[in-house]
Amino acid sequence: MRNRTLVLLLCAAPALLAQTTREMNDLNWMEFRELVPARIRTVLLPAGTVEAHGVINNGADNTAPLALARAMAPKLDALVAPLIPYGVTGSLDGYAGTFQISASAYRAFVADVLAGLARNGFENIIVVNGHGGPQTAILNELAEKIGRERRVRVLVTNWWAICSDVTLKVFGEDGGHAGWNETAFIQAIDGKLVQQARYDRKLETPRPVAGTWYAFPFPAPVILYQAGQGSVRFDQKKAEEYFGAVVEKMTALAKETIEKWDRAKLFQDGPSGGGPRR
Repeated sequence: MRNRTLVLLLCAAPALLAQTTREMNDLNWMEFRELVPARIRTVLLPAGTVEAHGVINNGADNTAPLALARAMAPKLDALVAPLIPYGVTGSLDGYAGTFQISASAYRAFVADVLAGLARNGFENIIVVNGHGGPQTAILNELAEKIGRERRVRVLVTNWWAICSDVTLKVFGEDGGHAGWNETAFIQAIDGKLVQQARYDRKLETPRPVAGTWYAFPFPAPVILYQAGQGSVRFDQKKAEEYFGAVVEKMTALAKETIEKWDRAKLFQDGPSGGGPRR
């Protein structure tokens, strides 16, 4: 009996050892089929854009949500979908290396990505968004549209807004686009992406009050949420503290949302009430 049990365990071992990654990009179709939805119900979809961010990388809005999704995935027993790297950028489009995707093209593309994740069997789609403005509005709209059509549960998260209280707690003041908080987040992920020697405080400006003024290109790539707060400092200890606290708060939000969906028994019967999403 003991030998038979050992044989069964050894036969099962390859299947158990096969899942060495949570990255959808690195799984083959057989591994994916074994995992979703039988073992894994949740996917994290990082979304960002490429635009000027002061002295951190132009791809900061990609670097941040991807690192965040990877840190959250084991805590949520989730897979990480490939990053959507281009987005609806806005008034920083005039800076070198910045990309702007039209709202119509972005909306159509992301709608198909969300529908594809639903079709492949995921019950919960958590969008980890790294870029605000019109992009957030489009993602919210698509969460409702695809959620309703595909009977899939979709949560759109904007980490910097959700964690504004974490910013105040760690830094003692508000942050900004490419401000202290966002720069610290990237610093915690990869210090090589932060060019401290190039920082110029004259290239930061408070965000204008709605309806007061607008400029294109925007006159500074560092946009402070409040005047006199969020100017960049380069403190590695605070950067690491901030990253950990953001991961914790974002994970808690996703867990709480999924638990409430489950408690209400929402969309647990597949598309249109008819069997599994496949």
